[in-house]
Amino acid sequence: MHKPKVLISDALSPAAVQIFKDRGLEVDFQPNLGKDKDKLAEIIGHYDGLAIRSATKATAKIIERAKRLKVIGRAGIGVDNVEIPAATAKGIIVMNTPFGNSITTAEHAISLMLALAREIPQADVSTQAGKWEKNRFMGVEITGKVLGVIGCGNIGSIVADRAQGLRMKVIAYDPFLSPERAKDIGVDKVELDELLRRADFITLHTPLTDKTRNIIDATAIAKMKKGVRLINCARGGLVDEQAVVDALNSKHIAGAAFDVFTEEPANKNVLFGHPNVICTPHLGASTTEAQENVALQIAEQMSDYLLSGAISNAINFPSITAEEAPKLKPFIALAEKLGSFAGQLTETGILKVQITYEGHVGQMKIKALTSAVLAGLLRPMLGEINVVSAPVIAKERGMVMDEIVRAAESDYESLITVTVTTERQERSVSGTVYADGKPRLVDIKGIRVDAEFGKSMIYVTNEDKPGFIGKFASLLGDAKINIATFHLGRVAPGSDAIALVEVDGPVPADVLAKVQALPQVKQVKALAF
Repeated sequence: MHKPKVLISDALSPAAVQIFKDRGLEVDFQPNLGKDKDKLAEIIGHYDGLAIRSATKATAKIIERAKRLKVIGRAGIGVDNVEIPAATAKGIIVMNTPFGNSITTAEHAISLMLALAREIPQADVSTQAGKWEKNRFMGVEITGKVLGVIGCGNIGSIVADRAQGLRMKVIAYDPFLSPERAKDIGVDKVELDELLRRADFITLHTPLTDKTRNIIDATAIAKMKKGVRLINCARGGLVDEQAVVDALNSKHIAGAAFDVFTEEPANKNVLFGHPNVICTPHLGASTTEAQENVALQIAEQMSDYLLSGAISNAINFPSITAEEAPKLKPFIALAEKLGSFAGQLTETGILKVQITYEGHVGQMKIKALTSAVLAGLLRPMLGEINVVSAPVIAKERGMVMDEIVRAAESDYESLITVTVTTERQERSVSGTVYADGKPRLVDIKGIRVDAEFGKSMIYVTNEDKPGFIGKFASLLGDAKINIATFHLGRVAPGSDAIALVEVDGPVPADVLAKVQALPQVKQVKALAF
């Protein structure tokens, strides 16, 4: 019987290497190989598994040469160094370890907050230079201060817990944090503007997405109280760095501590050299324990998959067997796109998600389908979500999940309906898979449609009045936006209507604003699938 062979091309803990050996796998440990793309491409065809950190770039070229490769395991959360579409096309599972660095990153944020409050790095430099500037470094206490946590998922909730132990008052902004979950972890859930207005310290723990990019900009800073202190250990790009420097110079912000930057490695940055700024070189996950944890986790996960087919923390595939895959795959694509459709239209906290499986689809492995719905639903706000981690993250945020299976009650042999209840509204969307294997939208908020999911789409809700379609199409034409397909639906003549338009590329914000300004329009959204 063929013994699975694993290549480790980055520096990984010796304990992880031993796990592979103890589980009966053959291991080739070459910790410096990841830097040599040509050599890696030359030998990758001999291996069933590839274990990496950040130095190895699993490019399409390398993946194409990987004739035997079944799994790529990333010890850590980021998989930017893996070309996932290329891996998926070849049926290669891509795994990561999304939670191995949580405590370490949270502790680094708390450390930077304390250092910021007492100006410790600056005082250290001064004292070791032979100065004794006791009166210069007048810090502030953190006891009794308000900490604003932007993003209260796994890491953010750990930060909140540690801050409460330091007798701070913690408030949190996170659209996916339910009131019940907020109560359980002892934080007050607030809107972003309230957090900016009340917080003495603000720490970011949210992924970088289109919705969170520059979430702290000049406008947000203007809403903060004078003397606020800002910490970012999450992602570069969440903060407009120049706006922070301007606010530091005007003394609106008292201090800032950054572990991540818009461009990395950060050899230069507008923040560097400012007397009230602390910078570290992306050390959030840099502890002995964290490095060991992620290495051990990826060794266990890869061994499980290569020996038994069990899949954990997969980025690109759900936990299903080879026999189930052909039948389930198009419905997984449908489920994820339905979730993504609902997620891109959701602006407030999600309280409940109800997924109804009707007809033949109800006899499939619905847990995999539910995971796909949640991944699509959460990804627009939370970024790096996969079908395995999505249910865990939804549970962390206290989202109520209901799965309903019933016999066919519609015109379709199989129908999936996703109903999302938020703090403000309830929205449903339904879809099916036709004989050609393509997912289709068939119902939006009770309005019948028949549309494929396009790569770029515009969704409009409007009053059904004459002239709207012509004005809408003219706006797109004037902007030189080509329409691929145009789908319309309405409840009744003169009532609520929808337009779902597939276009050939992304839609500029100014065009959306012009559509929104049309008198019949209630809502307009650009969607991407």
